[in-house]
Amino acid sequence: MKLLVVCQYYAPEPFRLPDICQALVRRGYDVAVVTGTPNYPEGEIYPGYEKGARSDEVLDGVKVHRCPLIPRKRGMAHRFLNYYSFVFSAGRYLRGMKEDYDLVLINQLSPVMMAQPGLSWAGRKGKKSVLYCLDLWPESLCAGGIGPGSPIYRYFARVSRGIYNAADQILVTSRGFIPYLQDTLGVKTPCRYLPQYAEDLFENVHPRTAHEGPYHFVFAGNVGEMQSVGTIVEAARELTGENVRFHIVGDGVSLDDCKEKARGLTNITFHGRRDVGEMEGYYTMADAMLVTLKDNPVLASTLPGKVQSYMAAGRAVVGAIGGETASLIQQARCGVCAAPEDGKALAAAIRQLLKNPDRLTEYGENARDYYQKYFRKEAFLDTLCGVLEAACQAD
Repeated sequence: MKLLVVCQYYAPEPFRLPDICQALVRRGYDVAVVTGTPNYPEGEIYPGYEKGARSDEVLDGVKVHRCPLIPRKRGMAHRFLNYYSFVFSAGRYLRGMKEDYDLVLINQLSPVMMAQPGLSWAGRKGKKSVLYCLDLWPESLCAGGIGPGSPIYRYFARVSRGIYNAADQILVTSRGFIPYLQDTLGVKTPCRYLPQYAEDLFENVHPRTAHEGPYHFVFAGNVGEMQSVGTIVEAARELTGENVRFHIVGDGVSLDDCKEKARGLTNITFHGRRDVGEMEGYYTMADAMLVTLKDNPVLASTLPGKVQSYMAAGRAVVGAIGGETASLIQQARCGVCAAPEDGKALAAAIRQLLKNPDRLTEYGENARDYYQKYFRKEAFLDTLCGVLEAACQAD
């Protein structure tokens, strides 16, 4: 099958899509990706990609075309310029593209508009489209302070409804997305649950070794507004002088603010963004992994992809988070949770956990067992390939 993949983000940006595309190539697919010039999460064009450099390249068998865009920088205005510049440039590129494909797969993060060029191409060519929904729109706007009563929200509700209804099949990373799409937004497109998996390297992390401390708690991922990493800083302040160390591995728009809040603390370290190949060392160091999100209904319905990585690595998961993630942690018996955006409650949960640190090993073992049963990469790929093949053959 010749598969066209459309997504605003691709390697070297820190997303899972390149791993999926490479796996599809190994399964015999001819994969081409239309994406944007890399600038996430820092908001500046990556070195080596300026002024159209490396706009066409082949990465591990995947043909990649990078469309020019306006970098995210900081602030809402720049972000929307970034979003729509990709829609414009990718749409223009696809209108002139000579190569034909059997099917389009859209990897939809934020913004939902990134799906439009791929859907338009499918419509013009009479091809089927599959949309993999990782961020729910327009509800994602609420987490950024844009409420349902605002004209901006109402506008993007119409845009989102039109995009989701234009796809032939929607795959969702969280079960909670389906009732919202169908009942609240009125989407008629068939939806199916397909949770994310972790890259292979996380399954190779050695099991936790019991020790006397200090105990290392690691957050890995984007340090953005939605991730509420400031909650971890607050917990670190509460646990000053105790046998606990915190590590923030990642970058994003909120990193400087978190560093400022952590000024004077000696039990928290900011390691910055690291390549995927370096992450095994941080996971090996960790006694537990941290996941936090803002207190928001739409975010509560999501399951951040980092959780699968944490579980695959066999590490306990400690969260200040509710909804889908809290339910999973409870069901898998792989960690503990406090309320979102409550650093004192997170500190209390950690303090209680460390009264019996053997539970860190137990929770880590439970996490890996649950991952192997429900989130394995091969099971993900089997399901995805089945959906793609069925879509391609449908009338």
